[in-house]
Amino acid sequence: MDKKNTTIGVLLLLAAFVSLYLVPKGTPPAQPAPELIKPAGASPLTPNRATQPVSVPTSPSDAAFAAVVKEGADAGITTLANDFIEVRFSDFGGAIRDVALVVRDPAKKNQPGVHYVYSVTKDKPGEPYVFNRLHADPVLAFVDFPGLDRGTRYQLVSSSATEVVYRAVFENRIEVTRRYVLSSSKVGTTDPYQLRHETTFRNLTAQAAALPHALLSLGTTEPLTVKDFGAYLATGRNANGSIDFTKRSSLEAGGFLGIGAHGPIPSLETAGPFLWTSVNSQFFTSIFTPDQPAAGLVTRRVELPPFPDMVVPAVGITGAARFDLPAIAPQAEAKIAGNLYVGPKEYRRLANTDVFKADEDGVMQFGLWRFFSRLLLTLMTWIHSYVPNWGLAIILTTLTLKVVTLPLTLKASKSMKRMQKFQPEIQAIREKYKDNPQKMQSAMMELYKVHKVNPMGGCLPMLIPLPFFFGFFTMLQSASELRFAEFLWAKDLSAPDTVLTIYGFPLNILPLLLGATMLVQMRVVPQPATVDNTQAKIMKFMPLIFMAVCYTYSCALSLYSTVNGLFMIVQQLFINRMKDDETVAVTAGPGGKPLKNVTPPRKK
Repeated sequence: MDKKNTTIGVLLLLAAFVSLYLVPKGTPPAQPAPELIKPAGASPLTPNRATQPVSVPTSPSDAAFAAVVKEGADAGITTLANDFIEVRFSDFGGAIRDVALVVRDPAKKNQPGVHYVYSVTKDKPGEPYVFNRLHADPVLAFVDFPGLDRGTRYQLVSSSATEVVYRAVFENRIEVTRRYVLSSSKVGTTDPYQLRHETTFRNLTAQAAALPHALLSLGTTEPLTVKDFGAYLATGRNANGSIDFTKRSSLEAGGFLGIGAHGPIPSLETAGPFLWTSVNSQFFTSIFTPDQPAAGLVTRRVELPPFPDMVVPAVGITGAARFDLPAIAPQAEAKIAGNLYVGPKEYRRLANTDVFKADEDGVMQFGLWRFFSRLLLTLMTWIHSYVPNWGLAIILTTLTLKVVTLPLTLKASKSMKRMQKFQPEIQAIREKYKDNPQKMQSAMMELYKVHKVNPMGGCLPMLIPLPFFFGFFTMLQSASELRFAEFLWAKDLSAPDTVLTIYGFPLNILPLLLGATMLVQMRVVPQPATVDNTQAKIMKFMPLIFMAVCYTYSCALSLYSTVNGLFMIVQQLFINRMKDDETVAVTAGPGGKPLKNVTPPRKK
């Protein structure tokens, strides 16, 4: 029966593993995405663009989606640029059409200020990633505000190398001025990826003017590759230190066995106040930090054109910060102002408190394991400043952590080794008191006390790496530093290291090495004496489980886990050769009485 159950468990695990690749391919095709028009005069930095700023929205195939918008060919485009970004503004909405992350010479990719990793694809290193490339609204455009939103053409008042100003008049009574200032290329009190924005409402009449609330678009993020299933697409907000996110999946149809079942949700609004709001993809984000907190955040999904050779549309996410506008006295003004960051999710950059003062680094989505994620990413980035390869930086980070925790793991491993010496005595206690669990527990505790062994000590070598594993796992979700970073055969440490595909199944080497390493590790590491047969059988599946978890994720995770496992194997082989010079006490049962049919351990 045990062999049968084990076989069934293995088959179920393999079936779940294979389904990771088969299920996405079985998604039913949706209606074709709308054809997007590329106008003349597109910027040479965006040869891959399929859309330009917007005036007429297309119709998505589902009312639960926001529409991708087209822009008239006569839209006026103004550009501000520094060494890091190129920001293109449209007079439709008086807002940011898109932001290109500037790419310099790939041959100089390891030099400071050269952002090779932010190209749109690895195969085209000279083509930059463009934030808000396809969108429901320009960034910081008014949303659903007829007379001021993306359908309104603003007058370009002035422009310079660092500033652009737009103007429009709402209902012949409110003058709206929109001003944008781009930061310099040097990091100081501002960041090169940051803009300063101010929207001023001036009452032109002799009566008080009331305005509805205003929604400012945060932009649209999209899946980065055909293998990006949108797990990282989300809007975020900071409610006085409490950082939370609304994931794209929150708006999808859901429910389990009819419990809590619901259809697609057109939009979700979260009430503030919020110190900042954001819209995120796996590696890039826009963060708007207003001078006065936002009153809310609205999140919607956006149906985007499918990837090449795909019939299923991609699905992005868009967000808008809500601001409640006060009544404006005659000839008086009201203002919405703040700082906008559009760029990579670099923890070291966003954690710079001289620039970001509202915990904007929380956009990294480290969650419960943020302490370990921050520690790992900070240590890994510091090591990378001396070692130019990110793969080597991961290996050295792993070895550094193992050396630091070595005294604790050595002590725990010795405890585990000592417990193996009195396994027969433990079995004898279990057999003698199998009908009396309370006496069995008492006898066990007395046995551990006599042998001066901590029963939990043997588990620590296995538990110590777990927080770092989960910290590394969550850190990799948004560490843009690893995007397109190469190591050995791996072309991108932020993606699986697929070397070839066999009948549609990817062959990833590092997860397989991880599974093999864990199998060897289980053979050389003594199992805790307290592990029963059921737990032992579960432990046999751990290599398969870890391999399955790591198989579809970043190969950097497998690299970390494999190096960690190899270190533990070498460490355990060394411990197994060490002699225990301590004198082992005579075995005793409850009350100090010797246990019958148990041979006391010999003194050395």
